[in-house]
Amino acid sequence: MTDPICDMTVEPESAAGKFDYERETYYFCSVHCQKLFASDPAKYLSAARARQKTTAVQHHHAPAKPEVSGAIYTCPMDPEVRQVGAGACPKCGMALEPLEVTAPSTKTEYVCPMHPEVVRDAPGTCPVCGMALEPRVVTLAEEKNPELENMTRRFWVGVILSAPVLLVAMSDMIPGQPLHRVFSSRWLTWFQFILATPVVSWCGWPFFERAWASVVNRSLNMFTLIGIGVGTAYLYSVAAVLIPGAFPDSLRGHGGQIGVYFEAAAVITTLVLLGQVLELRARSRTSGAIKALLGLAPKTARRVAADGSEEDVPLEQVRVGDLLRVRPGEKIPVDGIVVDGQSAVDESMVTGEPIPVEKLQNSKLIGGTVNGTGSFLLRAERVGADTLLAQIVRMVGEAQRSRAPIQRVADLVAGYFVPSVVGVAAVSALAWWTWKAVSGGVQRGREVAA
Repeated sequence: MTDPICDMTVEPESAAGKFDYERETYYFCSVHCQKLFASDPAKYLSAARARQKTTAVQHHHAPAKPEVSGAIYTCPMDPEVRQVGAGACPKCGMALEPLEVTAPSTKTEYVCPMHPEVVRDAPGTCPVCGMALEPRVVTLAEEKNPELENMTRRFWVGVILSAPVLLVAMSDMIPGQPLHRVFSSRWLTWFQFILATPVVSWCGWPFFERAWASVVNRSLNMFTLIGIGVGTAYLYSVAAVLIPGAFPDSLRGHGGQIGVYFEAAAVITTLVLLGQVLELRARSRTSGAIKALLGLAPKTARRVAADGSEEDVPLEQVRVGDLLRVRPGEKIPVDGIVVDGQSAVDESMVTGEPIPVEKLQNSKLIGGTVNGTGSFLLRAERVGADTLLAQIVRMVGEAQRSRAPIQRVADLVAGYFVPSVVGVAAVSALAWWTWKAVSGGVQRGREVAA
């Protein structure tokens, strides 16, 4: 189903809300979209139809382009968010990831068996010895994760700049206070301001974007608290540095200085970046494991025609009922059954059993397992997404994206917890400010009376 407000694909079982209108049920990615639609369904339905017509006209008159994959992307924190193509999650702002992980890219090279240094992109003969070049399949290097690289870069910049800020902020606890003997308190405050500014404004910018997205979409989360906390601490400290005269005496310390919280803003930003880097690395490794599973399947199969001839065909061209020849040492291309011949098959990748299993006529075979020394014919029974290996990959991917029941409870609690914390913090700040102002006024009145 498509959300009529934001045109986002929404699964009914994971929708944030639904609305019945003219005997049809519409599903929404967030409560905010549901409320907008409920206020004037006819208006938003007409706008959605107009967008669809415009898109159709644009595709009709567009020049011919290479076919786009049209992969579905989803949010790692909000699996119900799905859309065609990459982008940012409308709820939390995180980068969307492909719903289905593809196998590692490969290419075929041709190499001389006598001179391995001779490698060509096309078949031919070796220029050294004249032997025919033999094909070999090479796995290309995996694409880098741009979000992980970006967060890692921001994290290390944050570490380098936050460490001196933390040291200066904690210098009061060093015996003898050596920094304050060399530098004035004003100079140390400006030093913290200069170093903390790039940490908060550049290193922490993705968190402010996500916090703003959570407020706009009315889906408050931890980035809301991080953005408010870090932003408030930094802006208060900047005001204390640039316009110290605007603060009442009740907010000043014993030496007349106004306390700053640059170290809190910088260190919190750096620690959250560390958490993001660890999370992105864990997700990248999980995706790598899925790609490794996909890489277990061979890329080609040797199909036997009705006249007995054999040819190597891509695995995508294999259909149910095809007869396939599996030679010694090759991987079994698809799930099937032995028609002729016998061999021992290593099924440790599925069962964990290191001893090869004897396969005779009518024995079941699992795609991706390794044939031993025998040769046999198999009839394909399950191909493509129906094979056992593909189902394992799909289950691993779903487990990575699915939410545990306790996570749903946590998300529900967070919806009330975040605004409650913000409200309590605002009330506490107002009460504390009022109390300090009143107590300061009373103290000054006593001094005048005395």
